[in-house]
Amino acid sequence: MNVEEVIKSGVMLPPDRRTIIHLLLVGNRINDALSQSLKPFGVSLQQFNVLRILRGQKGEPANLSTLNERMVHKMSNTTRLVDKLISRGFVDRQVCPSNRRKVEITITTAGEKALTQMDQAIDQTQSELTRDFDDEMLATLNELLDKF
Repeated sequence: MNVEEVIKSGVMLPPDRRTIIHLLLVGNRINDALSQSLKPFGVSLQQFNVLRILRGQKGEPANLSTLNERMVHKMSNTTRLVDKLISRGFVDRQVCPSNRRKVEITITTAGEKALTQMDQAIDQTQSELTRDFDDEMLATLNELLDKF
């Protein structure tokens, strides 16, 4: 099905508008598929992203500013995301001993264990989403997307 059919446009869209709408539709499909793969774990894509950032810290704490900078989906409610992860036992929050205004966030052992399982679900979904593309096609697509 092409873009015009999806949005029920009676006319062929100009290439620039068609491209943007197409990217939005594909982005929504990818977000929906990834969100579905995380549903059994009770976390959102944004929470998954926070956990991955914290794992990447290799035991070093991160603050809210660091999380915001590294988020794939930029958001202003990182505090709420962290609070939900704390309630699940996936992350810890501590006040920095040397600067009481700074909050340090780390992933817990339970968070790392859960994240490993989430990684498997996400990897499978990503493979399914890209199964019709070979490596050369994906490289070309990435080169084109880099131009944005």
